[in-house]
Amino acid sequence: MTTYETLLTQDIIDHNTQAGYWDGRILTDHLDRAVERDPNAVASVDSRGSLTYGELAQRVERTAHGLIHLGLGRGDVISLQLPNWKEWVILHLAAVRIGAVTNPLIPIYRDREISFMMERANTRILVVPESFRGYDHLALARRMVGGQQDPARVLVLAQDPANPPALERGEIAWDEFIATGWEAQGSPEKLAERRPEANDVALLMFTSGTTGRPKGVMHTHNTVCAAGLPWPDRMGMDHRDVIHMASTFGHLTGYLFGVELPILLGAKGVFQDVWHKETFVELIAEHGITHTSGATPFLHDLLDASNLADHDVSSLQRFCCMGAPIPRVLLRNAREEIPGLSVLGGWGQTECALSTCGHPSDPIEKITSTDGRPVRGIDVRITDLDGTTLPAGSEGKLWVRGPSLFVGYLGQLDKTREDFDGEWFDTGDLATLDEDGYLTIAGRSKDLIIRGGENIPVAYLENVLHEHPDIASVAVVGAPHVRLQEIACAAVVLNDDAAPLTLEAIRAFLDEKGVAKSYWPERVEILADFPRTPSGKIQKYHLRERFTEDQA
Repeated sequence: MTTYETLLTQDIIDHNTQAGYWDGRILTDHLDRAVERDPNAVASVDSRGSLTYGELAQRVERTAHGLIHLGLGRGDVISLQLPNWKEWVILHLAAVRIGAVTNPLIPIYRDREISFMMERANTRILVVPESFRGYDHLALARRMVGGQQDPARVLVLAQDPANPPALERGEIAWDEFIATGWEAQGSPEKLAERRPEANDVALLMFTSGTTGRPKGVMHTHNTVCAAGLPWPDRMGMDHRDVIHMASTFGHLTGYLFGVELPILLGAKGVFQDVWHKETFVELIAEHGITHTSGATPFLHDLLDASNLADHDVSSLQRFCCMGAPIPRVLLRNAREEIPGLSVLGGWGQTECALSTCGHPSDPIEKITSTDGRPVRGIDVRITDLDGTTLPAGSEGKLWVRGPSLFVGYLGQLDKTREDFDGEWFDTGDLATLDEDGYLTIAGRSKDLIIRGGENIPVAYLENVLHEHPDIASVAVVGAPHVRLQEIACAAVVLNDDAAPLTLEAIRAFLDEKGVAKSYWPERVEILADFPRTPSGKIQKYHLRERFTEDQA
């Protein structure tokens, strides 16, 4: 079993409980409430079908008993590398039922990322599709499990259930697993006995930091529910809403507002496993989607969809854009194309969830120039480098505290403590806070590029590129992009006897190294040397200016 050392103290628990931010309920409690309200209400719709809340609860119970049969227990980790399918939701809720921990793995991750995360998490069960978007995930799973001292079991979702793949020892077909009458071997009382405490770790989600090595962010049942509970009141949402999600459930945004939010509301969730703008338009018209969350490029695509004028999309009331500023022209176009649509910005991290967000009543200048105000229970502050709080309008370090804050990095309690000042978490971002309490992210002290809402860990990518035999030195920086906001650009200094390197050759090298495609640079420039400080440090801001000027 994985060991979880956290920052939780009784004082923290008492404060958040007495303030009403933590109510002790876990996500399956909200599932049970939704079933009581209307078991025939649709819970989820995806490319593989739909489920009512009654059907969802039945499958969750059956899956929970099946996981127990496979030896999974309290604190054990189940890693999910699945697209946005109903099985993701079923497995997560089943893990919650028995006190296991869900470890989401983004579908685009490959050998390097998966092997590190599974080893760090001590994964007991790995769940994968047989294949997805032309990639053989079953082969990847076999490579990963084959490298473990205590191999995890592999649960496989066949691409074609009528023609399942030949499985090897330790592998289980999902359709066979879900069809087995596991509940006959257990009882409701057996599951009730395994119900976790609300302050137990529920979610282990890896993120990238300044070192480039993924860090396992630990959230409890209380912290993740606290991140979603303010939304119904803040946005005026209830069980009649229809929630859409196209961002991967492997991101905290996808999880909170795709998996969790519909269940908190008892509402319908409509999921896309592959983003396609025209399909989104059709889904809005078919299901009456009222709310979606995603990176700013998703909004750009929606307004650019060729079939937008041919469908009734008037049900869409809110589009929450995370991870990048909202250009004023995009907001204007949204209001012209979909008059009833409110576009809202927001800021958050895996460590602290969505901490600030706009509101439909905000003035346009606040929507386009800020990241909104803190949500219920969240406090933010701006300080100088010495920790002195700065006045409104001053740029400085951004700190956050509140009930949705993570409880530590897995196996790195000392590192976690380094990022805290008492109850305040150092986000690594630079920001300003205006007199009205609106936050504006000014930059990132952490070396990170955000491409269409997807974090690219710069140090990690540079470390891999340094393994190339022809590269003497490399620096990766972000450059502005019209649709994606930022793209990764690599400046490279070659060894003296090396032949010129092309972008295609660098990408082929990263592919061989098993680096996720979304991390690959989209531009490369060969330099004789880097611009440097007198001490020899690379001046990355000069490189950013160079790539930016080239795009003008």
